[in-house]
Amino acid sequence: MYRITSLILLLLIAATSFAQVSEKKKITLEDIWRNGTFNPRTVSGLNPMNDGKHYASYYTNPSTRKTYLLQYNYATGAVTDTILRFEDLVFNGKMLQPQGYSFSADEKQIMIITDREAIYRRSSKENNFIYNRANKTISELSSNGKQLFATFSPDGKKVAFVRENDLFIKDLTSNTERKITNDGKWNFIINGGADWVYEEEFSFARAFFWSPDGKKIAYYKFNEANVKEFSMTMYDGLYPSEYKFKYPKAGEVNAIVSIHIHNLEMNTTKNVNIGSEKDQYIPRIQWTQDPNMLCVQRMNRHQNKLEYLIADANTGETRTLLTETSDTYIDINDDLTFLADKKSFIITSEKDGYQHVYHYDLNGKLINQITKGNWEVSRVYGIDEKNKTVYYQSTESSPLQRDVYAIGFNGKNKRKLNASAGTNNAVFTADYSFFINYHTAVGSPTYVSLHDNKGKMIRVLEDNTALKSKLTEYDLGTKEFLTIPTIGGVQLNAWMIKPSNFDPNKKYPVFMFVYGGPGSQTVTDSWGGANEFWYHMLAQQGYIVVSVDNRGTGARGAEFKKMTYLELGKYETIDQIEAGIWLANQSYVDANRIGIQGWSYGGYMSSLAITKGADVFKMAIAVAPVTHWKFYDTIYTERFLRTPQENKSGYEDNSPINFVNQLKGSYLIIHGTADDNVHFQNASEMVKALVNANKKFESAFYPDKNHGISGGNTRLQLYGLMTDFILRSL
Repeated sequence: MYRITSLILLLLIAATSFAQVSEKKKITLEDIWRNGTFNPRTVSGLNPMNDGKHYASYYTNPSTRKTYLLQYNYATGAVTDTILRFEDLVFNGKMLQPQGYSFSADEKQIMIITDREAIYRRSSKENNFIYNRANKTISELSSNGKQLFATFSPDGKKVAFVRENDLFIKDLTSNTERKITNDGKWNFIINGGADWVYEEEFSFARAFFWSPDGKKIAYYKFNEANVKEFSMTMYDGLYPSEYKFKYPKAGEVNAIVSIHIHNLEMNTTKNVNIGSEKDQYIPRIQWTQDPNMLCVQRMNRHQNKLEYLIADANTGETRTLLTETSDTYIDINDDLTFLADKKSFIITSEKDGYQHVYHYDLNGKLINQITKGNWEVSRVYGIDEKNKTVYYQSTESSPLQRDVYAIGFNGKNKRKLNASAGTNNAVFTADYSFFINYHTAVGSPTYVSLHDNKGKMIRVLEDNTALKSKLTEYDLGTKEFLTIPTIGGVQLNAWMIKPSNFDPNKKYPVFMFVYGGPGSQTVTDSWGGANEFWYHMLAQQGYIVVSVDNRGTGARGAEFKKMTYLELGKYETIDQIEAGIWLANQSYVDANRIGIQGWSYGGYMSSLAITKGADVFKMAIAVAPVTHWKFYDTIYTERFLRTPQENKSGYEDNSPINFVNQLKGSYLIIHGTADDNVHFQNASEMVKALVNANKKFESAFYPDKNHGISGGNTRLQLYGLMTDFILRSL
């Protein structure tokens, strides 16, 4: 009897030990938002060198914690030079703390960025220092205040920058500073920098550009005098302060934009003739290979007509090179390249229904459409003129995939350069002999590898083996792709994360994540980042997590993307509601427990879903949502809706404020009070409407936080708040 009992006891101990060893870890919010448990390693600070054989990258010695900027050989990975030791960056007895760097064109000097202060999404001001590699000396760019957008001239002898809305030139040889403009004034005139709406919606902040020979500089001037101010209360002292900036809301007055060319040798400035119309946009300017020819892109306010103008830099006079029109709108990109032959240029356009590459001569005559097919060119990496080859990224394999390709100017000899399916992004060397590929896929963190221009892998730079091993320790559900049919016959791409112990005979609550804005995607074969581990954490709590790309999203052609024109929010909401209904009809879903959450445009969508789709969704969370498009900016909103004066129904019929009376489920609205992008006004007006309709809701606000609602413990607290709401409400 004793011997049998002992055997049973030993078996029980062994079974318990095995269970303890095999038990998977649960994800915590601290893992995601404080400890960085799932953050992949990458190759950072990488900068291809001019010779095409080397690149520069940061390296921190793990034992001494000293940081260096090193030069590496692409092919071997060997360190061939120590470009910079951070410990040598001492100015006036103080060691500098670099926050970024850039080389002069000849790579003999390095611009060191310090003391950066963020302004908006893409702009900041900082103190810049010039490091001379030959004599290892460091000098201050300017002692008269922080600078914005400091940029070397092509010959490296000068630096242009903006301070207090005026444009300056620093001569590094004579150590003199000269003011190019004199009328800069906060909230009135900006020289050489973009206003808020151009920075946000046309995606650039630096608004000056050196000519190829460095003898001229073209710049924007924004006259904001008649643009209305928006003010935000900043709770930064005993008495709160007001931050006021010019923000043109839909249908309101924009800044008047003009383009100017300053000749440094003659100290003269020419105005570029962009026409008599003041209510228009200049989304891009770019020098051609000829230092006397500037290309100016001119767009009407409806954003359905884009003209490429060629300006004579000496007279300012222009001629029209090319005109593109659309029945809806035209998206702006940076895919314009003027070739060294000074006879032609390459652009991308959606004019055949998909984003493709086109080759034109300098008279605007089409030479060839280089890429063709029912798929999109998502990015042009560069043009190898010597071998007449375009390197680009595309969705040819699938809208969920991104691959790297090469193709001849004649549209022939197309070849895919990456082997692994998923999301691939390349950084090419200056001579296009090598590229570094950054690959991710579902469940697969960043994998960085070096390839030759035929696609052959030379070596691995980072494989995140440690993170992959760590992932096996956690209780992670499976993420799978699927298509969800709509009543209208459209198949919507989606992904789904099920709990690891999923039982098809049980019924699960569903938590949907949405963004849904024009041209966006949440459904891609890529590493999901921090948010995805929050979804896995919810799956551990017994939820199925789903995201659906509705009509209006990207990578499926212009027709699919632009069909929401003039009715922003209508079809997107229909699709999310129909997706919710489809999920409710699945045998493993609890139809009474479907919730939805989104941020920014996604918050707008979740607010529409819980109101217009009140019978489908039990719960919604809206973070920093637009609640009425009349509160948002001109460029973005009017691109899709035109103005409120022209399209009243498009604005009113799809504002969640106007449908709060339909709310039945649990609703949480969250916003930062210092959101310069989607103003806190949106949340305030939504709350007013909810109160007037006598609807129950919950709200949270984050003082002095912008659209990203981050910093310190903010994200940890925010996601804890949302998690608690989901567990209580769904």
